[in-house]
Amino acid sequence: MIEKFKTLTSTCVPLPIENVDTDQIIPARFLKATTREGFGDNLFYDWRYDKAGNKVSTFVLNNPVYSGSVLVAGKNFGSGSSREHAAWAVGGYGFRVVVSSFFADIFKNNALNNGVLPVVVSDGFLKQLFEAIEKNPTATVTVDLEKQVIINNETGEQESFDINPYKKNCLLSGYDDIDFLLSNKDKIEQWENARD
Repeated sequence: MIEKFKTLTSTCVPLPIENVDTDQIIPARFLKATTREGFGDNLFYDWRYDKAGNKVSTFVLNNPVYSGSVLVAGKNFGSGSSREHAAWAVGGYGFRVVVSSFFADIFKNNALNNGVLPVVVSDGFLKQLFEAIEKNPTATVTVDLEKQVIINNETGEQESFDINPYKKNCLLSGYDDIDFLLSNKDKIEQWENARD
């Protein structure tokens, strides 16, 4: 089971860097684990920490001014290898939503499979969101999954976003793919019995 997602209002963490790949999200040396535990601790590790293991004060995740469960990222987030660990790290850190103007398809699907909602917005909306957060680090967004809309609460601007209907249903219900199948067990058995 994943946590149900309906509507979320949160402050944002801005990461205005384009072409962030999965090796930057979770470096390859952390991929030996086979469970999801602890991946959030290593999110953007090589940007968060120097070679001696000290926090890099200029990196946004180390800046106490910014917090929240929404990561606002530059264009082309999640490119590179298909590692599901990247979605584990993003979700494990506490992000429920990632906003960008473009996601790599594999990252997008991995995120949805792990309870993280990737919201694709226009370049213009993304720019306005970065500007609002820069002016006011406590600016919030509201993401309404049922209505498929994201609202910049600082400006009142809003934009619709697309999502696969099956994945939308899974997030609203708190299902991963196996939970969805189990929720339809009776229907599957009825169909199988009807074919005998």
